[in-house]
Amino acid sequence: HDVCSIKRGCGHDSSTRLLMDGLREIGEEAAWSLSSAKPGNGVEQLRDGSTDTFWQSDGPQPHLINIQFPRKARVSELRIYTNFKVDESYTPSCISVRIGTAHHDLQEIQVVDLKEPEGWITIRLAQPRGEAAAPPVPSCVPRDPEIGGAVDFVRSHFVQIAILSNHQNGRDTHLRQIQAFGPRSCSSSRPGPAEAFQLKLQTPMLQQFATIR
Repeated sequence: HDVCSIKRGCGHDSSTRLLMDGLREIGEEAAWSLSSAKPGNGVEQLRDGSTDTFWQSDGPQPHLINIQFPRKARVSELRIYTNFKVDESYTPSCISVRIGTAHHDLQEIQVVDLKEPEGWITIRLAQPRGEAAAPPVPSCVPRDPEIGGAVDFVRSHFVQIAILSNHQNGRDTHLRQIQAFGPRSCSSSRPGPAEAFQLKLQTPMLQQFATIR
């Protein structure tokens, strides 16, 4: 997926910022699955690179997107494309992000509240090293701006995005694109190999994701 096609996000994110931070799209390394989908509006549409297509759920809330990596991956942020003007009550209003090794041990690490979002939304899973938390914008407000103390990235086999509610009490949801980003490499601006295996996660809940099992 072309980073340069990203127009805007939650806060001051841009394609330039992604490139400067050394992030790359890692979603193609994972297996994607959904809790439900209307025929013709599934994973393929969610990941096809076009904001004109969309995933439409077809079941009870919460609506789940599961991203499973073959090995522990370094994940820095998720980017989601929404279009409230078109999708209205199908647009998510509250999203939870959970990480773990599989369904049985997922831990919630962030919840964001959305208000009529348009375009790309960035959900950071870790704070870039040496950078203060970005001020929230009204359309995308994280409930934990410090992201549990995680720095640069979290390591996880499994990432789950849960749509907890939609605008106007809508039942099913539309998401037009999802991208997952991690660091390109362990350069001088990113943790070295030793740090990569010993993340400075400052809460007990996140410590279990700091080392390889």
